[in-house]
Amino acid sequence: MDILLRLIGLSFFLIVIPVRASTLPVAAFSSLPDVSNVVMSPSGKYVASLVSVRKEDVKGAMVVIYNATQKTPTQVMYTDNRKFVVNWLLWANETHLLISARFPAVRYGNPTTETRLLVFDQSSGATSSIFPGGFLKKQRWVPQFQDQIIDLLPHEPNHILVEASFNTTQKSAVYKIDLRDRSRKRIERDKDRYISWITDRSGLIRLGIYFKDTTYKIMHRAVGSKSWKVLWEYEALSEDRVSPMGFDGDANILFVNAYHEGRMAVFKVDLSDLELHKELVHKNDHYDVSGRLWYSLAQQRVTALDSALTGETVYFDESYQSLKKGIDKVLPDTNNVLLGLSHDERHYLLKADSDIDSGSYYLGDRDQKTLDVVAYRYPILSPELMAEKNKVSYLARDGQKIEAFLTIPNDVDAKNLPTIIFPHGGPISFGGKGFDYWTQYFASKGYAILQMNFRGSYGYGYDFMSAGFKSWGLDMQQDVEDGTRWLINKGLADKNRICVVGASYGGYAALMEARDNSELYQCAVSFAGVSDVAKLVQQQRRYRGYKVAKQIIGSDFSELRKRSPLSGVEDIQIPILLVHGEKDRRVRVTHSKKMYKALTKAGKDVQYIEQENGDHYLSDEKNRHQFFEVMDTFLDEYLGQAL
Repeated sequence: MDILLRLIGLSFFLIVIPVRASTLPVAAFSSLPDVSNVVMSPSGKYVASLVSVRKEDVKGAMVVIYNATQKTPTQVMYTDNRKFVVNWLLWANETHLLISARFPAVRYGNPTTETRLLVFDQSSGATSSIFPGGFLKKQRWVPQFQDQIIDLLPHEPNHILVEASFNTTQKSAVYKIDLRDRSRKRIERDKDRYISWITDRSGLIRLGIYFKDTTYKIMHRAVGSKSWKVLWEYEALSEDRVSPMGFDGDANILFVNAYHEGRMAVFKVDLSDLELHKELVHKNDHYDVSGRLWYSLAQQRVTALDSALTGETVYFDESYQSLKKGIDKVLPDTNNVLLGLSHDERHYLLKADSDIDSGSYYLGDRDQKTLDVVAYRYPILSPELMAEKNKVSYLARDGQKIEAFLTIPNDVDAKNLPTIIFPHGGPISFGGKGFDYWTQYFASKGYAILQMNFRGSYGYGYDFMSAGFKSWGLDMQQDVEDGTRWLINKGLADKNRICVVGASYGGYAALMEARDNSELYQCAVSFAGVSDVAKLVQQQRRYRGYKVAKQIIGSDFSELRKRSPLSGVEDIQIPILLVHGEKDRRVRVTHSKKMYKALTKAGKDVQYIEQENGDHYLSDEKNRHQFFEVMDTFLDEYLGQAL
């Protein structure tokens, strides 16, 4: 075992002695997780993960396979997180580990994000692309996304189904690939505007997702038929949306996401029923329900639902419920989520985390009744040092209730605190409970943090989300301002020590607060923030979702420019920190470049850092460290450190 591998092995068993959070270095919070993307093989014998590598001359991440029987790690593949980043890991079978890689590129002058699917073969120790270079060279079009797996075909464990577009981005075909030799067979021809496919549990392609302009059609092909018919047709942003989630063991039973009493819920539909009646399976009276289905090969049926919003799992099977109760007795202080079960359902992979616990991964054996820790996400961030989030709410100026999450540093009186206003990105997203390294960093400095789910956020039903359509700089922005004023009026925030910080849409919101409400803040930080909303929409014109983007954000470009930070730099009266990755493909770096140029020309107090090889997600640890160090100095200068 070489030195690098020995260092990696430490990440699985490291125990850290707690210290005061305020004495932890900034790098403790800005580091990438020590271990992430943890997945278990079908037998439960192997666990693959992405492990951070931090040597003087080697920095990045290593895909590692841990043999739970022999308790030994094996290194698979290294990346410096600059040329490419590992997206996810997935076991196809006991021998083959699938690895998705993401990297920035340019197509016909347009910046893009590309993905590739790699296969690691345990029997040979080789890693190779699912689509060999020789095959790609013969194609009319090289697919931008090559990691779109639609079925692992558990009944044919050496094969998988992958969808890819070798003609245009407007349609995709399906290929059956033999993982042993990468041979492939096209089993579904590409069809115009069919952008994705869904199989039933036997591996038969049953659904096609059609998309044109702003219209979706869910197309169905019955077993034994060659013809397609429309099940549902709806506009992208309508309340009529019906999103297939997956089939049950019965080939006619389909689980779908659809609105119920204004909120997303889970239903099942019998496709042999001509009226397509939706039978309610699970709802939440307060939040939207969506997520991933669990399908049991042993029981041949859907047995659970992962909730994308709350991070919890709803178990339909009594044995799963009993298992979960037992785990919760052993680990009462964390949110315990099953990440996977072996095919025989006797072994399981568990993640345990909370607001203050960054997360630990466990392997469980139901027969031996054992639960063994195999990895820690951030071992240096001891739960005893972290600060809890508390759910709060306030009324916006028009009476709309806004749910938010307030974090108060440990060992301080909750009054007159230096404060960070921290709107989330998206904006059709959700800020909720759970561990957040940004929040814990701010709390370690003695700051209170308010994270609000302004109008347009996901999770609160159709009306609340749609209230954000074409509302950039309007009600959505006022919800942020009203949250700040609420904290001040409650006596929680020191009105002379408040900074607004955000990333992506949150960066836009931070800059807009600086433009429209400078009197409320002492500084603003924007990471990868939008400065020109009209340009953001226009930059989508060559992409498939352009018309949907115009419906969500707006198409009156003159009006959108008025609601952009770039148009009102003369009104900004507080110091601004701008940081942006040069290879950001979500919000192009030109947004921060132009904002910096305009602020400088107007004589404003502004700092700008452009990160080499940086992306939208701070995937490179060096860039993450740089950003947090610069932000730390910036906040110290304008807010001071409370602890």
